Amino acid sequence: MTIRHCVRILLKPFTAVVQKANCVRDNVPGTITGVTTRDPVAALTFDDGPHPEYTPRLLDLLERYQARATFFMVGEAAQRHPELVRQVAQGGHAIGNHSWDHPFFPSLPGRTRRQQMRACEQALAPYGQRLFRPPYGAQSLASRLDALWLRYRVVTWNLEAKDWREHDAEWLAERLTRGIQPGSIVLLHDAIYRSQQPVPQYNREPMLAALSLFLAQLEGRFHFITIPELLHYGRPQ
Repeated sequence: MTIRHCVRILLKPFTAVVQKANCVRDNVPGTITGVTTRDPVAALTFDDGPHPEYTPRLLDLLERYQARATFFMVGEAAQRHPELVRQVAQGGHAIGNHSWDHPFFPSLPGRTRRQQMRACEQALAPYGQRLFRPPYGAQSLASRLDALWLRYRVVTWNLEAKDWREHDAEWLAERLTRGIQPGSIVLLHDAIYRSQQPVPQYNREPMLAALSLFLAQLEGRFHFITIPELLHYGRPQ
């Protein structure tokens, strides 16, 4: 019996399809959800882009408040908009891998997961960093090991705006303001690539308005930096 066959047997119980993403997001060892620090720093992250309309507007907003962020991009969208990938990187922001076309990773064979990550990596080159966020935040031990095999650090979050649901800007901003802590990793979306909601929230206007309110309220109190920068401030949670 080969070592690879032994590993496959050991991992078999963990490769079943997970029906709810949140039940696996925080339970897989080695997943970064935040940083332990007393410094008033936090990381804004944006998933599912780039988007030809909303991503440039988001970049303008971040520049206005001197905030840097991390963009977890879908490879298929990045391939269609390489100029936006370059613009994000030139703005001082970090770019991470969010798969090729946003499938539910725990339900995929390992080879397909790795193909998804490699295809996205090629679309993000030369700007992508070795940061990976599973689509929907869903992962299994087997998918976590795939990311490790490809030398990616898996990053989820500990504060979500729930901007993929139908909420107005004031509700979203209040949720962020109440939840922000030193070392937080905040989940937002500059696009919605594959919505699982009955009424998909492809319109990013409420998110942009909420982010503007949030940054204005916290100006001078918090410094928003990229994930790689945040990891220098303390121990990853």
